[in-house]
Amino acid sequence: MSETTNTHAYVLPVPPQASIAVVGSEKRFPVRRIYCIGRNYAAHVVEMGGNADRDPPIFFQKPADAVVASGATIPYPSQTQNLHHEVELVVAIGKGGRDIAENTALDHIWGYAVGLDLTRRDIQSRDGKPWEIAKAFDRSFPVGPLTPASDLGFIDSGRISLAVNGKVVQDSDISKLIWKIPEIIVRLSAFFELAPGDIILTGTPDGVGPIEPGDRLEAYVNGLEPLTLTIGPKQV
Repeated sequence: MSETTNTHAYVLPVPPQASIAVVGSEKRFPVRRIYCIGRNYAAHVVEMGGNADRDPPIFFQKPADAVVASGATIPYPSQTQNLHHEVELVVAIGKGGRDIAENTALDHIWGYAVGLDLTRRDIQSRDGKPWEIAKAFDRSFPVGPLTPASDLGFIDSGRISLAVNGKVVQDSDISKLIWKIPEIIVRLSAFFELAPGDIILTGTPDGVGPIEPGDRLEAYVNGLEPLTLTIGPKQV
């Protein structure tokens, strides 16, 4: 057996493969890398104190094992007093490539889901960039099941929303993305070679805000399976 498949070749147990459920299938989507784009809805840029001009996108990453399935209860994370919700359209890459052309970018999409970019806002505000401590902590990426693009076509519009304890707090439309999905793929592939299993969070609309232990979150993107999440007691 090859070194990459022989589990006896390693000095420690091989970590489990992070994956996301797929609508209508028992098979799962394996996660390689999670790329995120910041400040990609003009109204959110303004609410965060920025300029809504179309500046080059800000990218950061989350670890693959930050994935949390829909329906889970997660602890309120440590080292923060101001945990924020950010609902996002999630894009799953099924075909890799480098320097991808915009007119072929959609060919690289395997599917879509709704996700949350949970954020330690106090740390982000205090420490600025890079954002890993504020964004890439354990269980920071709850995500609903993926719907194959072959069942949907290309998503370039549709309602995106988040309710906390039944009250809608984020409510916008995918058409308001500053950097559109093909442009995001083009830009990312100029700096990284994308591969099957990569995930892209496309940005959050305005209305972000704090969540507390006991809160129940329901996230929606039109045409996709919803995501539900409960925030448990504070992690100690």
